[in-house]
Formats: sequence, structure tokens, C-alpha cells
Amino acid sequence: MGEQAKECAIKRDERLVRAPRGCLMASGEGWSITEFTCRLGPQDRPFEERHDHATIAAVLEGTFQYRTAVGTALLYPGAFLLGNAGACFECGHQHSVGDRCVSLRLALPLFEEIAAAVAGSSRFRFSTVMLPLMPQLAGPLLELTTGISNEIASEDCALRLVEIVLAAVAGAARPASAPSSRDLRRVSHALRYIEEHADEPIDLADLAAVACMSKYHFLRTFRRLVGVTPHQFLLDLRMRRAAIRLCTTSMPIAAIAFDTGFGDLSAFNARFRRVFGMSPGQLRGSRKERLAGAGRATARSS
Repeated sequence: MGEQAKECAIKRDERLVRAPRGCLMASGEGWSITEFTCRLGPQDRPFEERHDHATIAAVLEGTFQYRTAVGTALLYPGAFLLGNAGACFECGHQHSVGDRCVSLRLALPLFEEIAAAVAGSSRFRFSTVMLPLMPQLAGPLLELTTGISNEIASEDCALRLVEIVLAAVAGAARPASAPSSRDLRRVSHALRYIEEHADEPIDLADLAAVACMSKYHFLRTFRRLVGVTPHQFLLDLRMRRAAIRLCTTSMPIAAIAFDTGFGDLSAFNARFRRVFGMSPGQLRGSRKERLAGAGRATARSS
């Protein structure tokens, strides 16, 4: 084998190592939930893939560009990727390295049944490539993020998520124009900076400097691409991280609030209740009750 052929083989093997890898979290008749971790970066050229099922994927970490025949969008933590069954797509990491997503995939008959009930037609298909951060998706996103041990609870969460997404897309307008590559790059850098420094004080001037833009132009561009302001995105990211710690650790609530970037406990509690519809203590208690119920159900069936 020539040197050039060896070099190509090495690059191909390295790309395979970095390519998305899936871990099945839950599944049932006509649906599955899989966590995907990807380590591709700017050195890797996008390649065409195909959605075998109707797909709704929550982005948990990282930013990347997603393109289908419907349109192009920048995906970021908290956003939802949407894919129609049979549609071809590309994901590119031109401005950052890696991402982590939880993907809900549905067989077409199940998707069409839900679409007929929610959107009014079994022929409904996604007319946009993503949904931005939305308050009504906070609960299902948290459940997908922290994992659900009970199959019935998993299916309930999956179907509720599909209903919310279909209702939102059915009433949403198509975006006016595709973002420029320069805007995508600049906002991607800002999003990555927020992810890495979310527990620290961040202001608009910091983010505008990272994006190499004026504060006004950055604010307007960020809001157009992400769907919320930088401040709203930062608060929602902190809130999701706090909720995950509440469900997965025994840390005191106050310590979690301060560690995730909230300087005022009362403000944290008030915002938490607005986002999740319950207090931090109630969320932690309900999570324990669900796990205990799942354990009792497993014990009875064994």
C-alpha cells in the first residue's frame, strides 16, 4: 500500500472513531430513545445521511449545523432537531468539536397516528428543521436528559414530547431566510463560550467580544438564530443543569443553585417554579417517587 493510501486509511479510521455512536436508552413498539455522542470537528467534512424514522432529537451539549431539503439551522443545547422519515440530511461541525443528543425515533405509522390527532392530518411532515428553546419542552427535555428506568414512563414521555413538538411546528411560521456562514460561526463561538462558562458571570459585552460583533448586532443575530436572547439561553442552560443535579445527586438545593451560576436562591426558586411548574424540592421528591414506583413494579413482575 502506497503512502498516500495509508494516510487516507488512517484518516478514515480516525473519523470512524469520532463519528456519532449511539446507546439505546429505551424502546417500545414503534419508538426508541437513543443517546448519540459525536466527536467530529472542523477537520471532518459533512456527509449525507438519511433519517430512517421520523426523528426528534434534543441537543444536550455542543453546537453543529444541520441541513436538510427543508432548510439549514444552527443547533445548540436545548434546541430540538427535527427530521422527516426518509429525508436526507447533513450535520457539520465547522466551528466546534463534538455534540451529545438524545434522539427519539418513531416508525411512520405511529408518527402519522399522532400527527392526525395533533396536527389534523396523517400526512403532516416537519416544515422546519428545528425548534428553539421553548418553556413547554422543559419537562420532557429534563426527563430525556436524566433517563427513565420504567418503560411505561419512557413511552409516556416520548408521546408527550411528540405531541408538544407537532403542535408547535403546526402553528409555527417558516423562517424567512437562511443564516450566513459568518453569522453561524460567530454565534457558534458564543454558544460554546456560554456552555463552558455558564456557572460564571457573563454579560453581553463578553459574548459580543467572543463573537467579534457589536453588542447590538450580536444581540439581534443571536436572537434571530437561536430564538431567544443570550440572557434567556444562559438562564435556561443553568436551569437544566440545576434540574439534572437535583435528580441525580443529593447536593443541597442552595449549593446546586450557587454552583450552577445563580447568585440568589429566591430568584432561583421562583424561576425554577416558572419553568418546571414545581419547586426544586418537589422535583427531587417526585423523581424519587417515580424511581421507587418503578422498583416496586419490577419487583412484582419478577
